[in-house]
Amino acid sequence: MLPTQHQFVVFSPIQLQRFQLTDSNYVVLSMRIMSRVSNDVWDALGENDFVRCIHSVGLPRPVKQRVINHWPCNPERVLIAHRPAEREIWSFGSGYGGNSLLGKKCFALRIASNIAKDEGWMAEHMLIMGVTRPNGKEHFVAAAFPSACGKTNLAMLQPTLPGWKVRCLGDDIAWMKFGEDGRLYAINPEAGFFGVAPGTSNKTNPMAVATFQKNSIFTNVGETIDGEYFWEGLEEEIKDKNIEMINWLGEKWKIGDEGACAHPNSRFAAPASQCPIIHPDWESPKGVPIEAIIFGGRRPAGVPLVFETRSWLHGIFTGACMKSEATAAAEHKNANNKSFWPGYGENIRVIEWILRRLDDEPNLGVDTPIGVVPKKVSICIAA
Repeated sequence: MLPTQHQFVVFSPIQLQRFQLTDSNYVVLSMRIMSRVSNDVWDALGENDFVRCIHSVGLPRPVKQRVINHWPCNPERVLIAHRPAEREIWSFGSGYGGNSLLGKKCFALRIASNIAKDEGWMAEHMLIMGVTRPNGKEHFVAAAFPSACGKTNLAMLQPTLPGWKVRCLGDDIAWMKFGEDGRLYAINPEAGFFGVAPGTSNKTNPMAVATFQKNSIFTNVGETIDGEYFWEGLEEEIKDKNIEMINWLGEKWKIGDEGACAHPNSRFAAPASQCPIIHPDWESPKGVPIEAIIFGGRRPAGVPLVFETRSWLHGIFTGACMKSEATAAAEHKNANNKSFWPGYGENIRVIEWILRRLDDEPNLGVDTPIGVVPKKVSICIAA
């Protein structure tokens, strides 16, 4: 077994330790990127105040049987068990990141949520971002979207409005606790990004592309014969459109061939410290004060681009009731099958409206049964 020791936030108001044992080199290397690994863990460790994580791909070494799609695993005997009362996670038979990188969703959301309930804080599936207005005032915002609905893109947003700046503190998980001043503070318990690769490009998320140029791991993506990564969404950026590739199944592939080159859920793991717009306070033990929480997803028909709930209770109810489509909806598209709202960097226009509402600026919204929706002229859509 390969031992790994992981610690998330050291000497913070929210501090948890986790140890993981695994027989997967892939897990060791990935978690070295995704979590804070330090000898300081021994100084913070008590008798029984850490979470035990045990993982095995389920194939004893040396592997003598056929490996499925190059992944050592035991799909017939997969077992993933979360034991909140015992502060334990068991994972057997799977090498998939969600089942093997136990410091992510298994620990930082599921077990942490149980610990948070006992200790009076929250573990949430949210990004954390700092948004600075042209006047220099910075606001911190958290946002919760389902997986593959744009958390990483929003966290690393490049504003199209002049004078605005966005800096990233985290793209996936937030631990939140009220401070002595009564404000809600959030920290990022992770040390890296584990992003969905397909669709990520210099057009959609140039900051993510810049982040994973070194010290990164790509999972289930395609590879060109000259050793470059490839996935759907990079067709316009690759120099040689006819270059031969190996797809995620290990088969020869070219652009235009049947099927996808990369798995739809293929991933990149990259150190957050390499992000060009990482916030200087992204590892602050105290965290940053959250002024707004956004719930979002892929919008079905009949839902406005943005609306403000009337209270925290209304907001919690709305967030719990929100629906999201698995793929881009057919509704809200024009004759060219393009969404009417361009998204990506243009989303700063929605955030601008949210921040203006925080300042109680008048004449921005209309009261409706679902909450306050923007007036027609209140969101800046000018070029």
